Amino acid sequence: MEGSHGWYRALPPEERSWVGLVAQAGIRSFIEWFTGSQDQAHVTADVFGTAPRELTRSISLGQTLDLVRTVVDVVERESMGLAARGDEVKVREAVLLYSREIAFSAAEVYAHAAEARGAWDARLEALVVDAVIRGEADDSMQSRASALGWGTTSDVCVIVGSTPSTGAAQVVDQLHRSAKRLGVEVLVAIHGRRVVCIVGQVSDPLVTASHLGDHFGDGPIVVGPVVPHLYAAGRSARAALSGHTAAHAWPKAPRPVSSDDLLAERALLGDLPARASLVSRVYAPLSASGGGNLLETAAAYLDGGLGLEGTARELFVHTNTVRYRLGKIADTIGYDLTDPHDAQTVRLALAYGRVAPEPSQRAPRPAPRGL
Repeated sequence: MEGSHGWYRALPPEERSWVGLVAQAGIRSFIEWFTGSQDQAHVTADVFGTAPRELTRSISLGQTLDLVRTVVDVVERESMGLAARGDEVKVREAVLLYSREIAFSAAEVYAHAAEARGAWDARLEALVVDAVIRGEADDSMQSRASALGWGTTSDVCVIVGSTPSTGAAQVVDQLHRSAKRLGVEVLVAIHGRRVVCIVGQVSDPLVTASHLGDHFGDGPIVVGPVVPHLYAAGRSARAALSGHTAAHAWPKAPRPVSSDDLLAERALLGDLPARASLVSRVYAPLSASGGGNLLETAAAYLDGGLGLEGTARELFVHTNTVRYRLGKIADTIGYDLTDPHDAQTVRLALAYGRVAPEPSQRAPRPAPRGL
């Protein structure tokens, strides 16, 4: 073994001793089988039982087959000199038959180890996704994520879609295969009628979601914002989950759609971060720019039936001035008031901005007692 295989020479002493015990157990089991009743059920018994299952993590299946091949060569060569005259062919056939069973036994050991490892990884994956959804970025989640290879994964977003009728296990496998082709990392969990997919190393989340979209069921696919790492993915998950619930209020929403494009629908469901985003992204910039002219123009345009002339009469300005201000509004907040959905979003943002308390109107903090 030392002269034929470099991987064996590189093993630690303890693992080399385990490999030697496996080889000795195989030879001993062959002798017992050959001199006994040659029951085929006894062929695979206890050959690999002398070594711990953890050995499969240090030695690959190919290396195990190298071990079997080397041992079989030695046994075949030495047994020819020990066999009685006329029994050489019988001994050689027995070695070939037994080595075949040993090879199948080795494959079975590695298959069981792979199945157990896959089941454990699937459980870890589900636990990590659940922790992200609940916002529990603690040490236990960090250790589980590191075990799955997500310790240094960056540029993370969450994609939420409907569960297809093909089955949960098949969906998870399909998403993993597609993600591997795209060069991204994924963690997937099935939550009832929803598929929650955490994607890492993503450059364009909407493009990635469109490539993965075939594996989701019918209905909206909502993409949360990109965050720096997995431990901040709770914000992306909450936005995506809220957007998936609210997306039905926008029947013509694109598929996939960003959760930021569903701020109005999410706010209607009581999503407080969505309401705050509407105020900070729409109401505050409009009220702070141009002496309030943009806010006044947006309100007049939306309340006046989306007409240029009606808005101009309301504000006592020229139609071209209204047109200029609408372009300025689009540049300032990124919403085009001539688009029906954008207009609805801005209208709702103005309403929330009007009812939001001003910082100066907040009740002063009571002084400590005794002062």
